[in-house]
Amino acid sequence: MMICAVYKSSRKADTYLFLPKRDDFSKVPAPLMEVFGTPIFVMLLPMTKVKQLGQSDLEKVKAELTEKGFYLQLPPPTEDLLKTHRRELGLDDES
Repeated sequence: MMICAVYKSSRKADTYLFLPKRDDFSKVPAPLMEVFGTPIFVMLLPMTKVKQLGQSDLEKVKAELTEKGFYLQLPPPTEDLLKTHRRELGLDDES
């Protein structure tokens, strides 16, 4: 049974780090930990009971936990509403 520990970033909103073992950050590169900030424990997640994750592909999470020893979930990119509106109006972005 695969259980992973989930941590949220103290510096980056909606950024989460999944680890195969609670409080074992040994596989996470130091530069990533510097940007991530102090990890805030969120929960232990039984991967075998989860059917899907909110923003991440479950199989990709499992594969990266096995291969890299961690998985980093970043927030979805923010939409530029002005750019979208201008495109809908047929205006180019250079005006």
